[in-house]
Formats: sequence, structure tokens, C-alpha cells
Amino acid sequence: MMSCNSSSGCGFSERHTIKYVMNLTEIEEATTGPLPVTLRVALSVVMMVIIVVGFLGNAVVCLIVYQKPAMRSAINLLLATLAFTDIMLSLFCMPVTAVTVVSDDWHFGPDFCRVTVMLYWLFVLEGVAILLIISVDRFLIIVRRQDKLTPSRARLLIAGSWLLSFCLALPSAASWSALEGLGPKPGHCVLGYIESLPDRRYTVLLAAAVFFIPVSVMLFSYLRILNTVRRNALRIHNHACPGSDQGSKAGLAVLRRPPQLSVDMSFKTRAFTTILILFVGFSVCWLPHTVLGLLAAFSRRFYLSAGFYPAGVGALWLSYLKAVFNPAVYCWRIRKFREACEEFVPRSCRLPKIPGRSRRRVRPCSIYVCAESQSAM
Repeated sequence: MMSCNSSSGCGFSERHTIKYVMNLTEIEEATTGPLPVTLRVALSVVMMVIIVVGFLGNAVVCLIVYQKPAMRSAINLLLATLAFTDIMLSLFCMPVTAVTVVSDDWHFGPDFCRVTVMLYWLFVLEGVAILLIISVDRFLIIVRRQDKLTPSRARLLIAGSWLLSFCLALPSAASWSALEGLGPKPGHCVLGYIESLPDRRYTVLLAAAVFFIPVSVMLFSYLRILNTVRRNALRIHNHACPGSDQGSKAGLAVLRRPPQLSVDMSFKTRAFTTILILFVGFSVCWLPHTVLGLLAAFSRRFYLSAGFYPAGVGALWLSYLKAVFNPAVYCWRIRKFREACEEFVPRSCRLPKIPGRSRRRVRPCSIYVCAESQSAM
């Protein structure tokens, strides 16, 4: 929209006409045709698999926590909230994106584009906040030896994270500059080049809140956790295998009680490894989308290039892949989750159970504690 003033009048000046013609030329050179039919069919199959598996897998997580009061621990409430955000992405964002990619056109209008973008960032920000809370909780348990996260505190943190995520995501609906008729796919609801300085600042803030700040905090937490686990393992080894004869007798006495030590360390190492795998999966799925979003917002040449739209679609669906990755990790790493999933399978289709060794439940903060005078608590 142009404003009238006494110097330039209300019509297009020569400078504006030249700029407009240059923009049209850039659009004609950069606009790409529709994706090949075979590629669109393959993408549609992959997208349907991601939507179905992401919805069903995360729905099982929520049902398990909802139906079993014994499963409503603090960490399980956080994991259920993370699964709920992935369900919302599968319901409100993925189908719209799939229809747009397959049909190669946006059929839902600019208002729905803004709503979809706001919901996308809302659910993504909430999922990132949950991962961040879990990482800090693991840091406090293992490094600081403080197990303070109760179910009631977890519910308060979840409510606060939803409120903060909504406040951060709401401006995206007002500042979205797509569907303006400029870019490799004019009229599509895609990431756009941003000229406004406030919108650029908001884009940087969003990228920092979604990726850079959480990854930095989680990376610091997990490095400290790994260092603590390594030092405690060395401390246990040195205590069990001292050099003196007197120490050897003490070491033999300790070695006569290896089951408790191995059970505790194996249990907690496996639990920490599961959270670490979730962090690595989040980083891999979200790094391309964050980088492409910043490049599109600040580089007009990249935004108008012929390869931006296919790269943007691929990065977007890679970020959606996290919704499938999380329940797959739960099924792979968490025995109780697999056992709970078996209840949803008909008895005729269940596999025979293999007898295994039972393990005693222990407090999370006590497993990594290793005092100088004892091997494990």
C-alpha cells in the first residue's frame, strides 16, 4: 500500500515502475514449474505415512499416561505433552502442507495461512520447551543430585510453557508476508523474504527460541551429564580395584555385590541415553529448517532462486519427521512403553513373551550418587 504526498503524488513514479518491472523479471526467471508427477506421488505416500504413524504413535503415548495412574509421573507427563504437540501438528499442519505439495497450489486463502503458521510455531515451541524442561531436570538429577520435579510442579511448568509459547507464536500471524505474489511459488504459504526491520528481529527471535537457545542449553546439560557419568564410573572402578592388599580385600568385598551396582547404573544410563537420543533427533530434524528460514528471510537472491521451494519443502517435512521419531524411540528404548502398547494389540496377534530379569525401582537422583566410601547408593 502506497501513501500520497505532495512530492510524489498518488501514482507510480518512474523509479517505482522500474523497480516493479525488475521484480516481475526476477519472478519470471525464478518461478519454478510444478514438481514432477512421480515425485509428487512419492511425496504423497511418504507424507501420509508420516501423518498416520505420527498421530497413532503419539496417541498411544497419551492414552497410556491417561489410562494408567501409575504412569503419571513428572517425566511421563512431560513426554505426554510432547506427544500431544506432535498430534496437533499431525492434525492441523501436516495435512494442509501435504495437500499443497501434492496439488502444487494453496487452496485455503491468506487468513488460513496465517492461522496455520501461528499454530505451527505454537506446537513447535511447546515441544521444544518440553525437551528443554526434561534436559534441565536430568541435569539437576544427575549433576546436582536434586530430584525436585514432582507431578504438580510438572503441571505448572507445562501450563507456563504453553502460555509462553502462545505469546511467542502469536506475532507470526501478523508478521507473515507470504501470499504476496513474490517468490519461487507466488501465492503459496511459504517462508518469505522480509524487508521490515521489526519482522526481521522477530524472525531472529523465533529462530533463537526454537533452535539456537534450546540446543545450546541442552548441549551444555548433556555434556555436563556425560562428564558426571564418566567421573562416577571411574570412581566406582577405582574403589572396586584398589592397589593395596587391604584395598584388595575391600575391593573383593565390593565385587561380591555387583548385581545392585550393575542394575542401577544400567537402568539410569539407559534412561539418560533415551533422552539424549531425543535431543539428537530434534537437532537433526530442525537444523535445516532453521537455516533455510533465516536464509530466506535475509537473502532475496536465495529466496528467488529456483532451488528454494524444493529445499524448503524437504526441510519442512524433515521437521515433521520428529513426530514419528519420538514414539519410535520410546518403543525401542522403554520397556514399559512396549508392554503398554501390547495391551492395544489383539491377543491373537501378540508375540510370546521372553522371560527376563526383574529390576527394582530406584529413585532417579540416587543412581548417579557415588560417595568416596561406597560404590553406589
